[in-house]
Amino acid sequence: MIVPVLLLAIGVFDRAQDIGTPARKGSARAQRGVYRVTGGGGNIWASPDAFHLVSRAAKGDVSLTADVAFPKAGGHAKRKAGVMLRAGAEGDAPYADVLMHGDGSIALQVRRVKGGATESIATSIKAPATLRLERHGDVISAEVRKPGGAFQPVGAFTLALPETVQAGLAVCAHDDKASETAVFRNVTLTSKGIVDAKARVVESTLETVDIETGERRIVHRARTHFEAPNWTRDGRTLIYNGGGRLWRIPAEGGTPQAIDTGALRLNNDHGISPDGTVLALSGAESGQSQIFTVPITGGTPKQIVSARPSYWHGWSPDGKTLAYCAQRNGEYDIYTVPVGGGEEKRITNAPGLDDGPDYSPDGQWIYINSERSGLMRIWRIRPDGSVQELVSDGPPTADWFAHPSPDGKHIVYLSFDQSVKGHPPNKDVQLR
Repeated sequence: MIVPVLLLAIGVFDRAQDIGTPARKGSARAQRGVYRVTGGGGNIWASPDAFHLVSRAAKGDVSLTADVAFPKAGGHAKRKAGVMLRAGAEGDAPYADVLMHGDGSIALQVRRVKGGATESIATSIKAPATLRLERHGDVISAEVRKPGGAFQPVGAFTLALPETVQAGLAVCAHDDKASETAVFRNVTLTSKGIVDAKARVVESTLETVDIETGERRIVHRARTHFEAPNWTRDGRTLIYNGGGRLWRIPAEGGTPQAIDTGALRLNNDHGISPDGTVLALSGAESGQSQIFTVPITGGTPKQIVSARPSYWHGWSPDGKTLAYCAQRNGEYDIYTVPVGGGEEKRITNAPGLDDGPDYSPDGQWIYINSERSGLMRIWRIRPDGSVQELVSDGPPTADWFAHPSPDGKHIVYLSFDQSVKGHPPNKDVQLR
């Protein structure tokens, strides 16, 4: 059901409307930049939604930011207030929002299709907080900021919304017999219109994630492409690839400094020796990738593998062996080679791509991603190739690049939807 729209000036917005059929009607008013929005309704999650929305039409790329608070204590722990982009006023319309709940929790939510299920990404950051929701083409992202702090990412989804959406402030009581009021301050709404894909600026963010809390922290952000960070052994520095070079940056943030790797044009594959003194690199002065080592402080690269293409991925715990992915005779497999150079040893021979080798801390296993089963999955093999076992044996996803934890108790890897082939850019991906 679509209820009538009240068109009037409410700060930067021009309409106030109940979405769905909440038992108690909502309202909105603005005075001196402070918005008080009251909403009823049972939920913003399963269709149909029921809540109050104060909004205006926004076309193309949009950014919406607000400080959000419930001035009255009590109420339902799942009452919600936050910023929203919505395809329409129907109760089951596609939408994206970042909402603060009554218990202080905060999450990014999306409904991709009309009548579909809601998906969400939660953050460990609790209210009070500033919420920010942005749309860049089909990419929806959310950030939050504690008072006095910096914005930290919640996550992102790919979501195909109409060119013009309703952008605004949403409040839901989560109890259809009640109504709740939220106060929004420092509200900003900007719309850049439709941006041609060729005119888009690439922006990369280097983040760290706390394993226990899930909190994500931005170390470095720049309008350029960079990737593949590695921790130094003392945990004080991160080394990453960008523009065909390696860069180091303090783990707490700062100014990146280039590492001298001679005339090599590097790809994203690099890693630090167990003793922290040497870097293994993939790249070449020209042509397809080869493998080199260089002092961690920079210097003249030493060629370890000349055969092309070869892509380094793993360093044995004793520092004596490198593991890598290489194409030989039209087939990509896993190989090892002494760190000082010498004859390479092939340790996989299954049809299809084997990639991403990384050693377990005890050196007893090499974890890889392989499409031998028809779907890219995480496997583990003995360093001599004698045992090969499936690891990521759960719901079907396309899994890549497993890295064991230093204590050997966990692995972390990337998962795409099972329909995704390879590891292309601009796809939804999970860190698992």
